[in-house]
Amino acid sequence: MRKVQQGFTLIELMIVVAIIGILASVAIPAYQDYTIRAKVSEAVTLASEAKTAVAETAASLGGLTNVTAANSGYELSNKTDYVDSIIIADDGVITVTTKATGASTQPVFVLKPTQTNSEDPITWVCTTSAGELKHVPASCRTATTTS
Repeated sequence: MRKVQQGFTLIELMIVVAIIGILASVAIPAYQDYTIRAKVSEAVTLASEAKTAVAETAASLGGLTNVTAANSGYELSNKTDYVDSIIIADDGVITVTTKATGASTQPVFVLKPTQTNSEDPITWVCTTSAGELKHVPASCRTATTTS
């Protein structure tokens, strides 16, 4: 009478462990980048309040050249774990600084408004001044957005 072999051989188990290791070495960095982008996207959402303040100030004062931090009336009201500051400078330029996102260099991006005349809509150009481009949300990677 023969006994039937049951279970896996050592080589089969080693192959499965190797495959899992390869998959993990690819998936873990991709997931880390994803979580950093999700945290930075919170800053983009909060920056929309500043964009609205710049647009309203420019409309009421006759153009972007008249917009300053003082007359825009904007102050970051929603302190969060991932947004360090959102600052409006002269001419309505908005600088967004992130914190605690998990990136080696915290992403900082600048939203610069342009407007041909006071009747035209404001066009926003987003540039990254610190951090890696892969950590900036896709909405900031595009060349221009209009509001």
